[in-house]
Amino acid sequence: MSARVLVVDDILANRKLLQAKLSHEYFEVVTASNGREAIDAAITESPDIILLDVMMPEMDGFEACEILKTSQDTAHIPVVMVTALGDREHRLKGLTAGADDFLTKPVDDFALLSRIQALTKYKLVLDELRLREASGRRIGVIEGEDSRGPVEPARILVIDDNERQARRIGLTLKQEHRPILWTDLKSQGGSGSAAIDLIVLTLDAKTFDPLRLCAHFKSQKSTRDLPILIVADFEEEAKAMRALQLGASDVIMRPIDTEELSARVRTQVRKKRSLDAIRKRLDESMELAITDQLTGLFNRRHMMKQLGQYLKRANTGGPPVSVFIADIDHFKRVNDTYGHDVGDEVLQEFAARIKDNVRPGDIPCRQGGEEFVVIMPDTTGDLASAAAERLRRNIAGKSFSVDRDRRSLDVTVSVGVSTSDNQKCTIDELIKRADEALYEAKEAGRNQVKSHAA
Repeated sequence: MSARVLVVDDILANRKLLQAKLSHEYFEVVTASNGREAIDAAITESPDIILLDVMMPEMDGFEACEILKTSQDTAHIPVVMVTALGDREHRLKGLTAGADDFLTKPVDDFALLSRIQALTKYKLVLDELRLREASGRRIGVIEGEDSRGPVEPARILVIDDNERQARRIGLTLKQEHRPILWTDLKSQGGSGSAAIDLIVLTLDAKTFDPLRLCAHFKSQKSTRDLPILIVADFEEEAKAMRALQLGASDVIMRPIDTEELSARVRTQVRKKRSLDAIRKRLDESMELAITDQLTGLFNRRHMMKQLGQYLKRANTGGPPVSVFIADIDHFKRVNDTYGHDVGDEVLQEFAARIKDNVRPGDIPCRQGGEEFVVIMPDTTGDLASAAAERLRRNIAGKSFSVDRDRRSLDVTVSVGVSTSDNQKCTIDELIKRADEALYEAKEAGRNQVKSHAA
């Protein structure tokens, strides 16, 4: 998996060395010689990863990282800080500044490639979600920004068959999060493992194959998006690299520095929740795109798409599809007498009663105004008429309670039914027949059901 990498270092030899290592692995490399150039290059070159040196004149890496991570244009780009300083203070400062990872000079090839590969996978997913989100904003189904509430402690599953090691990790994580030990889950029969935010997986397990378990998590739909932090000994570098290739998100080497563990966990949880927030907005946008906002029923766009699919099946020998159009009688009089707020309440209550009186497989839609359409797949005309009559009786049989005073309002509905009956008909023909039946119901005195076969 290739990527575009921005290498930032004030020393030419260091830039050349990293460029050579990455180019050898088929990464595309651009370079910058200081923090200000790095910020400009991040905007103009759109890299997938930034390797950022810490010790530079004018603007050091910490300051540059903070600017990159607070800018809307560059905050999504993963930053790996690189320095000759090997002490933990600078390592933790880099992670705290917003960096996604930290490497120490001389840069180890394993550490470099493992970090780049893991972050590239993350960036590909993030870019795809951001692209879809941007499309949603352009067509107006996503509005506003992510409103974040209080940050909840993360649920972290620690998988290590050495109970003593697992409890040490759990104690460290307990200061900020809610660790769950795999050994405890086993004794409880596996309960309580829902809604996990992160998995910490050790490679020195004796009773199971950690790599196979890592592959299993990444192959299952329910756990595919969970970040996995690998804990490895230095002699397990090759094994750790394999775990990253299988989909693990990060590696921490033993002996474990507790503050580094906390920082890496914090970073992985932040990334997961960022992706989760985007996915949630996208899911909500999908719902907005097909939902009528007042009533919560499907909108006309979704109605036409679904009806087209069921009609195509019916026209090629499949089961019939029926529709009925329900129009609230004298709805204009409701708006004129009581106001549009009460009219909206009537529409919402009417939609709720439609939902309560159709089958789970039926598709209730608001076509516009006071007119509603219900698509009934695999349904004959007689059954559709019976369903429409059931709805009519429900509407007429119980008054609507409206406005603050909860006044009772009598409402009736006229319904027109149409069925494909395996004939070659179009959407327009099917809807037209239902409209004609609805017109007959209105002409006959309203509050009744009429039907036509298409």
